[in-house]
Amino acid sequence: MVSKAEFEGRTVVVTGAGGGLGSAIVALLAGRGARVVGCDQSQEALASPHLASRHVFNLLDRASIEAGIAAVLDKDGVPDILINNAGWTRAETISALDADRIEHELDLNLTGVMMFADPIAKAMAARGSGSVVFISSVNAIAHFGNPAYAAAKAGINAYAKSIAVELGRRGVRANVVCPGSIRTAAWDHRLAKDPEILGKLKRLYPLGRIVDASEVAEAVAFLASDRASGITGVVMPVDAGLTAGCLPFIDDILGA
Repeated sequence: MVSKAEFEGRTVVVTGAGGGLGSAIVALLAGRGARVVGCDQSQEALASPHLASRHVFNLLDRASIEAGIAAVLDKDGVPDILINNAGWTRAETISALDADRIEHELDLNLTGVMMFADPIAKAMAARGSGSVVFISSVNAIAHFGNPAYAAAKAGINAYAKSIAVELGRRGVRANVVCPGSIRTAAWDHRLAKDPEILGKLKRLYPLGRIVDASEVAEAVAFLASDRASGITGVVMPVDAGLTAGCLPFIDDILGA
């Protein structure tokens, strides 16, 4: 059994702390003793009682990011753990892309994330210890739509490996969690279009369901913790088996 004091004495910064997955990560880490610092784009999103400190900034605004970094380091110090969770997409197919949407999704999901994480990872290295976990996506591993978002998340996977390789000797680990579909509010716009969509998803997933936010949060907590002290540069799908293979091919073509 995992200790309820696993993160006692540790400061953890979580971006996108007010979202469906972010809230699950915050609650889990706080429940295991962490001092959790929440970051999001509004104060309203940071209402969780599990947060010890709150910072508001916009990943689409360089000046806002720089101010957010300064505020975090000044108020809360160099964190022991950084969870880069913030992200967003709406351009679901290539036909939905245009120059503005490409720029928006790359800036939010890659450039902004790197601009925030980079100085913090370097500060961890200067101290001699730190653990960074990025929330990427199965879209970065194989194509399931959302092309600009997928490209950004693939960049995040590569960036995490660069931290793992270049800063490992200075005590910093970096790993990636790639969730499949998670039943959070982010799916509401799809459910509004097609209330049967969750049932359709079950055919694609070997476990016969999509994952819960709590399951993804558990993977994040493991990679962030000392239990994963020998693990760095790993890209871990948490996807109910989606990227393991094509279940409809087995069902429809091979007739298993």
